[in-house]
Amino acid sequence: MAYYQQDIIEVLEELDSVREGLKQSDVEKRLEKFGYNELADKEKVPTWKLFLESFKDPMVIVLLAAAGIQILLGEIAESLIIFLVLIINSVISVIQTKKAESSLDALRDMSAPEAKVMRDGANRLIPARELVPGDIVLLEAGDYIPADGRIISSESLKINEGMLTGESEAVEKNTETIPEEAPLGDRFNAVYSSSLVVNGRGMFIVTGTAEQTEIGKIADLIATAEAKQTPLQQKLEVFSKKLGLGILILCILIFAVQALRIWLGDSEVATGTALLNALMFSVAIAVAAIPEALSSIVTIVLSVGTNKMAKQHAIIRKLPAVETLGSASVICTDKTGTLTQNKMTVTDYFVLDKEEKTAGKAKQMLHYVAALCNDAGLNQDGKEIGDPTETALIHFVNDSDKGYEAIREEFPRLGELPFDSDRKLMSTIHSIQGENLLLTKGGPDIMLNRASYVLQAGEEVPATEELLSKFTEMNEEFSNQALRVLAYGYKKLPEGMVKVTAEDEDDFVLVGITAMIDPPREEVYDSIRQATNAGIRTVMITGDHKTTAQAIAKDIGIARIGDIALTGQELDAWSDAELDEKLDKISVYARVSPENKIRIVKAWQRKGKISAMTGDGVNDAPALKQADIGVAMGSGTDVAKDSAAMILTDDNFVSIVRAVGVGRTVYDNIKKAISYLFAGNLGAIIAILYAVIFNLPNPFTALQLLFINLVNDSLPAIALGMEKSEPNIMDRKPRKLDEGIFEGGTLRAVITRGILIAVVVIIAFYIGLRYSTEMGVAMAFSTLILSRTLQTFATRSNTQTAIGAGFFQNKYVLGAVVIGFLLYGMTTLPFARGIFNIPPDFGFGEFAISLGLSLTALIAMELAKIIQTRLVKAE
Repeated sequence: MAYYQQDIIEVLEELDSVREGLKQSDVEKRLEKFGYNELADKEKVPTWKLFLESFKDPMVIVLLAAAGIQILLGEIAESLIIFLVLIINSVISVIQTKKAESSLDALRDMSAPEAKVMRDGANRLIPARELVPGDIVLLEAGDYIPADGRIISSESLKINEGMLTGESEAVEKNTETIPEEAPLGDRFNAVYSSSLVVNGRGMFIVTGTAEQTEIGKIADLIATAEAKQTPLQQKLEVFSKKLGLGILILCILIFAVQALRIWLGDSEVATGTALLNALMFSVAIAVAAIPEALSSIVTIVLSVGTNKMAKQHAIIRKLPAVETLGSASVICTDKTGTLTQNKMTVTDYFVLDKEEKTAGKAKQMLHYVAALCNDAGLNQDGKEIGDPTETALIHFVNDSDKGYEAIREEFPRLGELPFDSDRKLMSTIHSIQGENLLLTKGGPDIMLNRASYVLQAGEEVPATEELLSKFTEMNEEFSNQALRVLAYGYKKLPEGMVKVTAEDEDDFVLVGITAMIDPPREEVYDSIRQATNAGIRTVMITGDHKTTAQAIAKDIGIARIGDIALTGQELDAWSDAELDEKLDKISVYARVSPENKIRIVKAWQRKGKISAMTGDGVNDAPALKQADIGVAMGSGTDVAKDSAAMILTDDNFVSIVRAVGVGRTVYDNIKKAISYLFAGNLGAIIAILYAVIFNLPNPFTALQLLFINLVNDSLPAIALGMEKSEPNIMDRKPRKLDEGIFEGGTLRAVITRGILIAVVVIIAFYIGLRYSTEMGVAMAFSTLILSRTLQTFATRSNTQTAIGAGFFQNKYVLGAVVIGFLLYGMTTLPFARGIFNIPPDFGFGEFAISLGLSLTALIAMELAKIIQTRLVKAE
């Protein structure tokens, strides 16, 4: 049986302790048994090992091998560039991993440094790490709870457990036994490590330290939660393995064919030199075919996405999160502060004959009681000070003719009876219009039971059953809407009486009731609809009560017809099979634990859905790490932020939906960059294979291939990453988890453009061969570099032409094309012609032919796109 289900005597006996505290000799024995009250360090992977692990990628291995061979052959410069790119990518990977490990460090920092305990019958201040089960800890307002425990004394004790439950409102604590099993947020006789005492005093007996606390369990969940690969990372990993193997086989075949021809042929060049040239050419093909800058380009495009998201109040901590968010098909969101305003607001009130002019005095007294029987206020900057419920009443009063400050100044407080959880009432004494009055607010059931009169038409009339029933009906109506209800009344006291007791809180004149709630953000309604149109399911996961959560979910459009709401306790009773079966019908989870949240995320992942999870408390951290993308609130704990991939600076659900649109655009642009790179590489490989098959001279030199790789593999691809969103991007359904990189028309576009580039290159090669081999190579080289550069325009969209997408809209593409032409132009300068095998008689005419063929390829690409788009529409 849990400690909160046992009475105080049973807990003391089980832990072998007394109210006067443990003896020092007992403490030393328990320290040996349980250890210090601190979270243990987990073994971390050394930095050097993380660095080396990033070189396991198959494409990286092939590039390393190619670079090594180039060094042996004397080609140092290109090899150094390859090494530099790979090292930069590895360093970025290590930095991201190290950042992720910081969540556990932040969790340790939340521990209270000191604790006030009873030891040997005396009050002592000790380091919190020395606490042991059975210790008696003293609490007062402002203290952080140093361990988990069972309350044995409470005087108006209120504790903020928001970092564990996600709810901002402080919890009233008492010593009463809870016989039934209860979720963490409803254990009113228990305290938890790292929560904060905001009011009152108390004592508790330590029941759990270190890993045995709720914080410790969360730390263990964080450590064991799986770090998910993003969809793009998964696809690139599979693709790189296939590409690396394919290119390796291709290079071996090309080298074997050329070596066989050298061996059997009658070459004027020495066999050894010819074989060395063939090997160099094969290695050059490998380097040219593998876009070694791909990882860097993806990183740069993702970085561009992070800047765009930052403008939407979304700060990206882990770059791949940009792309993952664009793939999201489920958003599991907290309620308080994310969907709602995180600000209790009075939405309605009731007094008798509310709409009649005669209700004026009742409304006035309602405002008086709400303002005077209230400890909250606003500072000079308008910032709220005090309990959220009471600050809501301050705003309610300020919306009337007379503000709360003027009321308090006119009727100062003469005495008070503070709120406590046993009475569920608060009373203050004021002199109003010559009468000494006790003003009281509290739970409607208690106030109605103690009311002897009601205020009607400005008169105090007996509280008949008929009149009280009107208040009861309104209380039920408000409660059914998940509104929090408070009742207000007053009582006349003898002149000069300023001290009262709980026995004086009766025979009230009932004035009215108010209804309040943390209302939804106005913009959330449209965002939920937009998410639904985009095929994204929104699920509410909250620490609040089920009825409140369900009412808000229905109001904002999360709960659909036939959907159900589930509490954490109800979820615990279900097997995974039952959860999987009913998952699609559950739109609200209430009073959930950290384990519940991870279980919900895993259930959606089993269905092949990309899940985003929001959270702000320590309790959210494990689920934030387990989710495909964790989204922390800017106002949340450091532990939650460190476990998340993205942080919302405005804590607003709307920002998540906007970020999804940016994420989809980023993924589209990454695919455009990939298709651009591979279409150009495919064109070169087809031209090379054509020459090998038909026993033609090599159409390119090794240096030309490497130069083309340098010119065409970076700037144009990065420029495509700056492209604007495709039309109706948020009207598309999320892509499937098993969708490959080249699906959605990308593979068709790569093959079409690759073939067209190859065709014009081969034509240019044949035209040049009519004069000489050197001219053929020069024209093939010129046509390949020009057609690959111009291909940038065709790659901007899979559905729109360059003109349709706005020819001058992407200035980066225009700049990349101009720079590409200028770099090519440098190879035709007199001092560079010999280096790049361009003969002296290659002039403007030959350039015009290469440019004309390249433009023809571009026009053909655009025509193919138009035809394909019309065929899709026709279907």
